[in-house]
Amino acid sequence: MSEVFVIGGGLSGSEAAYRAAELGASVTLYEMRPDKMTEAHRTGLLGELVCSNSLRSDAPDSAHGLIKQELEAAGSLIMEAARATAVPAGGCLAVDRGLFSEFITAKIKAHPKIKLIYGEVASLSSFDREAAVIVATGPLTSLTLAEELQKILGGQSLYFYDAISPIIDAESIDYEKAFFASRYGKGGGDDYLNCPMNADEYELFYNSLVNADKVTVRNFEDEKVFEGCMPIEVMAGRGKDTLRFGPLKPVGLMDLRTQVKPYAVIQLRAENVEKTSYNLVGCQTRLKYAEQFNVFRLVPGLQKAEFLRYGSIHRNTYIDSPRHLNKDLTLKSMPHIYIAGQITGVEGYLESTAMGLLAGIYAARRLRGLDAAYPSPLTACGSLIEHITGAAQPLNFQPSNINFGLLPPLSVPIRDKAKKRQAVVARALADWERFIEQSYR
Repeated sequence: MSEVFVIGGGLSGSEAAYRAAELGASVTLYEMRPDKMTEAHRTGLLGELVCSNSLRSDAPDSAHGLIKQELEAAGSLIMEAARATAVPAGGCLAVDRGLFSEFITAKIKAHPKIKLIYGEVASLSSFDREAAVIVATGPLTSLTLAEELQKILGGQSLYFYDAISPIIDAESIDYEKAFFASRYGKGGGDDYLNCPMNADEYELFYNSLVNADKVTVRNFEDEKVFEGCMPIEVMAGRGKDTLRFGPLKPVGLMDLRTQVKPYAVIQLRAENVEKTSYNLVGCQTRLKYAEQFNVFRLVPGLQKAEFLRYGSIHRNTYIDSPRHLNKDLTLKSMPHIYIAGQITGVEGYLESTAMGLLAGIYAARRLRGLDAAYPSPLTACGSLIEHITGAAQPLNFQPSNINFGLLPPLSVPIRDKAKKRQAVVARALADWERFIEQSYR
């Protein structure tokens, strides 16, 4: 069997290396730290968490609970480490940061099929095309390797993503107060869901927005952002009417039910074909999560909004996956190279881990001469693959956390929300079990 080479010892790279080795492949894992540090890392340990120590909700009927169950059913190293080093965190799974990384590092070093090499990989051209190369370098990919990837993919196919807007659950919107319409009837005429505000409602929203607490930009992040990615609170700080002449402009919109032109409007754009989740257009923000919860709930129609993803602004490197990745996470132009982790266009620790696990499975099977088996889009991991390789439009591709909006709706609708989530989870786990049985044999 040829060798699997994994570049990057974060969550995704560690997971990929461990899974490929468990499936019988000889693996070499490269980690440039501590020889060359990033702006965010502080140690040379594998799987170091540079942001929160939380792996999100542990509730079994939540989207993050579902992806945890899938990972654990697949024998995930990262989930094993998380359970072994968990600390009290209410309904979330949080870990002791140091013990967590030490656990992962020890397991990788002790594995007889894994060779760990410390040092930067600056080029992909030196690897044999008969091998399988997994690039799992994350959002802080070294400049040298990023430049090479950019040359391979062409032009601006590798780029920085600076801001995202919140995404909310469609079922939590008050459709008595929101209306469907496009400015001047463009497109289908009803491509957007609009939440209108009168003068008093806008005044309350604006004042709350400009006075809300913001996340402090870390010293490694560039405070200069593209104008098109300007945080909404920064725009608001330029003047009270800036938003009304910008992303919240009411021109070309009329609520036909009331025949009243809004004073300001927040437009929501569907995140998927099923319209189970909506993006708050132009509302990219670095407000603290609790502040986003309070401020955006002041908007008519969003008083009971449930957030599937909060907005954020951060440095992030990812590729245009719908254009460049196959479903087995290989590059279309260089099929011996796999891309895994956050650089694929997924957001979050668990999501990155999932892409590493799948890349490890695919690479090991390829070297054994076996075809890739793909997880169903009804599963959490499968829905992420669908998002990054096809479901999203390349021109509008944006990273995403796992959320129930990515999974197809049930064939038989269930009105009770708790029962509906339980049914979605049960369906996913049944399909995931079949995938694991097929992939691990």
